[in-house]
Amino acid sequence: MNDSLKTLLIVAFLLVILWNLGAGLYYMLVDKGQTKRTVNALTRRIALSVALILLVILAIWMGWITPHGIQG
Repeated sequence: MNDSLKTLLIVAFLLVILWNLGAGLYYMLVDKGQTKRTVNALTRRIALSVALILLVILAIWMGWITPHGIQG
């Protein structure tokens, strides 16, 4: 897997996580507690965040990506 595809995958995950966070905020303001859409959006956000963390850990363990410090 080339580096740009790895970066694109991580950025896509982050964008979907932010989308669900924004959807949760929108539903919280619009629904005023009448539906469970806020809870569902925030649950998806948490699940995607955990999946991203596990994916990064797996990628490091498999050697697909290598962690590095800040170059300074």
